[in-house]
Amino acid sequence: MSTTTANPETAAPAAPRRRKARKIREVGTAVPLTAFMWLLAAMYAFPVLWFLLSAFKPGSELFQYPLTFLPENPTIGGFEKAWGRYDFLLYFSNTLAVALTTTLLTVMASAMCGYALAKYRDQRWIRIFFICLLATTMLPTEVILSPTFLVIRDLGMYDSFAGLVVPSIMTATGVFMFRQFFISIPDDIIEAARIDGARETGIFFRIMLPMSRPIIMTLAIFSFQWRWNDYIWPLIVVGDERKFTLQIALRSIVGAENIDWPLLLAASVMSILPLVLIFIVFQKYVMNEDINAGLKD
Repeated sequence: MSTTTANPETAAPAAPRRRKARKIREVGTAVPLTAFMWLLAAMYAFPVLWFLLSAFKPGSELFQYPLTFLPENPTIGGFEKAWGRYDFLLYFSNTLAVALTTTLLTVMASAMCGYALAKYRDQRWIRIFFICLLATTMLPTEVILSPTFLVIRDLGMYDSFAGLVVPSIMTATGVFMFRQFFISIPDDIIEAARIDGARETGIFFRIMLPMSRPIIMTLAIFSFQWRWNDYIWPLIVVGDERKFTLQIALRSIVGAENIDWPLLLAASVMSILPLVLIFIVFQKYVMNEDINAGLKD
């Protein structure tokens, strides 16, 4: 039997060549994918940029032919008109109050319900309740509008801010997010806290709730966006013009025969600024937070 021994002088350069070939293949794959992603981002960004720039165009320039991407005579007349004569500040304040109140109550209610469903699973009715809660996500919003309106009317909350806030507090999505997160936390942490003399409320508010900060931030962003952009429910519940939210006020700009496009575009741009600001400020808490912080394998 003969044994063949590889020459060290020829085998040594083989590994660098293989690594170099692997890098070339990775670059060849990454370049087309990166170019595709930039193209996709440009396709999404183009109409948004057109919308933003159109808000600074006068009415005569919006429909001139040929169309222009950049405003030739920039103006802020639409913004001044929306903020001053149209009483934009009132509708902005109404929407902000409703969105902040609903978001705070939604986060707290979802966290408490999700914690109970995750850590108190001994009884069968809790599992049945969770299944029924998830089943509500299969129902279109239009199906429950009529019964929800009847309940709000009978409770005396029609044409009030309470009628806008109360039906939107509990969301199956938020409960599901918190439940799945709390399930991932070992029960040993809770048992250790109980042995140290901590009460159930203290365990939830001092231990579990701070650990769920990424879920809190994520649900807060989603909830604020849902309530800020809500149109159908405020249109049904609120009748007093002084209690209109921003989306209902924007709809009232559209007349039966004509539309003040500079005013509508400027008001629409102003309405999306809070959402953009909130995402910029809080995205680091969602994307960079270590969900498993404080846990050991």
